[in-house]
Amino acid sequence: MVSVLAAARNALSRIVHAPESLVRRARRPRRPHRTAPAATLTPQPHPWARAAGLVAVVLLGGWLGLLIVGNVRVPVGPMDTTMTLRPSLTGGTKINVSPLGALQLRSHIAPVRLDVNVDQLDPARSQALVDHPERLSGLQQEVTRDVERGAADLALRSCVAVVSGATALGLTVYRRPRRALAAGGMALMLLAASGATAYATWQPKSVLEPRFSGLLTSAPSLVGNARNIVTEFDVYQQELARLVTNVTKLYDVTSTLPAYRPDPTTVRVLHVSDIHLNPASWKIIASLVEQYDVNVIVDSGDTMDHGTAAENGFLDPVEDLGAPYVWVRGNHDSYLTQRYLEHLKNVHVLDDGRAVTIAGVRFAGIGDPQFTPDRSTVPGGDAANELAGARLASALRDQKAAGTPVDVAVAHEPVAARQTDGDVPLVLAGHIHHEQMKVMKYGTRLRVEGSTGGSGLRAVEDKYPDPIEASILYLDRDTRRLQAWDEIRLGGLGLATAEVSRHLVEENQPGATPASSTSPTASAGASAAPSPASPRTPSTAAP
Repeated sequence: MVSVLAAARNALSRIVHAPESLVRRARRPRRPHRTAPAATLTPQPHPWARAAGLVAVVLLGGWLGLLIVGNVRVPVGPMDTTMTLRPSLTGGTKINVSPLGALQLRSHIAPVRLDVNVDQLDPARSQALVDHPERLSGLQQEVTRDVERGAADLALRSCVAVVSGATALGLTVYRRPRRALAAGGMALMLLAASGATAYATWQPKSVLEPRFSGLLTSAPSLVGNARNIVTEFDVYQQELARLVTNVTKLYDVTSTLPAYRPDPTTVRVLHVSDIHLNPASWKIIASLVEQYDVNVIVDSGDTMDHGTAAENGFLDPVEDLGAPYVWVRGNHDSYLTQRYLEHLKNVHVLDDGRAVTIAGVRFAGIGDPQFTPDRSTVPGGDAANELAGARLASALRDQKAAGTPVDVAVAHEPVAARQTDGDVPLVLAGHIHHEQMKVMKYGTRLRVEGSTGGSGLRAVEDKYPDPIEASILYLDRDTRRLQAWDEIRLGGLGLATAEVSRHLVEENQPGATPASSTSPTASAGASAAPSPASPRTPSTAAP
């Protein structure tokens, strides 16, 4: 009975509270019905397209890696070089010898090319080859070993660069470590296959059959093949020095110029200019200093070609030429070159009208205001040189007012030198690569020297090589005035001829009156030069 009553009470309670539960149920938000996801059709890339994309990522990433870190510095023989691997369809090796041009060697067949950039010649190793000629016979083997050692180092570094570049680019493009690792692995496989192909087809003797480009295209006809470039050039410069010695001795023995004979007190000045990195010039200058008993050497600039630090070692022989060296900056010489020369013993750098007295003769000079190898600046042209010449003339007048007049002024450009007319007895210049002598309007004698380096790298631009030229100037020790000069002319690259001719200023010519010796406007004298065959013709000799 009790259980019946409890059941009735519960039923009644549900009936009473039914509206309230319905309201709560109505207020409860309805959940959406779950339905099965509809099938979608997403286009999948073709397998070949995926493979092509991966190959593109591998190649681009590997190339970027090589560009960033894929190079090594390697000494090869007497040269300091930078080696780099580059993608190529033909393979081979390219040796860049800036600014001469390039040599291309068929050293191997592979989809990578070995680029070798010659940064500079090491002075110590180069001098060792000159001092020990017997080492030249093994130079080919030494170069081959150096290249192989550098190639092995480059291969290791290139592997790291290529794999890292391909992996990094794969991770950037795909954002999946697995795909990135696949790109790195494929890059390693490609590089390994290329290296194996290059090793299998490596030809060390390819260095004997190079293909030249740039200015080096004339090299085979001028100095022979690559095997004897070093040896033949060394022989050539020694022959030139010997030729100078023989000709000057011949000149001394056969001289028949009673009108002017330099006495022991005469100051002998060797004027050189525009050497342009020709190493043969140093042997020639040293020979002239010894044969003519030169008191001072004057270099009117363009000793270098690009004015870079890599060229500075070329200047070291200046200290051992046997006479003080007076130098002004040319348009191919940088301030870096000038500072290097200032620290060499026996060298006197003149600039901004600075003066120095050597062997009783007072010199003053100014450097060229332009540095033409620097393409970031606009050249000032003749206007800049006229301004530099005016500054030099002002300094000459100041020296004269101070009681220390200058005997010889030095500038590189004849345009600058002409501005000193009337302020100095003699002014020396260069730049134009051929000699001139003239007396200007107000009495100053202008001497323009030819190229003592045979125009350097420009020697083969014309049909015939430019000659090597220098002059011996004879100055009276008391008056410091020019009395006579010898013009020395040697055959250019590949030629073996020499010519020495003597010229007299007007007051020293036969029949001149003593009064003419004081004339500041005396014109250049007639030339006379001795030889065994004829005392009135230039002396010419060949080995």
